[in-house]
Amino acid sequence: MQARIKNPVMLIPGALQAFLALDKSTEAADLPYATRKLVHLRASQINSCSVCVDMHARELKKAGEKDERIFALAAWRETPYFTDAERAALALAEAGTRLADRPDAVPDDVWEEAARRYDEKALAALVIQIAVINAFNRLNATTRQPVGAWG
Repeated sequence: MQARIKNPVMLIPGALQAFLALDKSTEAADLPYATRKLVHLRASQINSCSVCVDMHARELKKAGEKDERIFALAAWRETPYFTDAERAALALAEAGTRLADRPDAVPDDVWEEAARRYDEKALAALVIQIAVINAFNRLNATTRQPVGAWG
């Protein structure tokens, strides 16, 4: 596969730094690293972003996540490998990624379960992480960025 153009965040001065700064801004919230990366991987699977699927699976593996959790993520509802908090984050990530799939883009029950599992600051960080990964997915998928392009 060949990219249609160089990655847009590399062509527009300051764009990549802005994305990375937004991502980094959430680190102070009480949102576990593994949860952030599981959310990144799940949204990337939904959006068919090969760059991000590859990258975030590797990050999870490097962080010590078990293969079972990485391999079963697409079927997280049917597996015992995820905590209730992670399940709430994944449900919110799926809803926030598939906004046009239902009349109520993010149903109240999905939001309320996430709000039960995370304090307001962590929930805000989670929403930002969902937005950031979806933006990266759209940049990469639209321009057909190849796996491995990010090193």
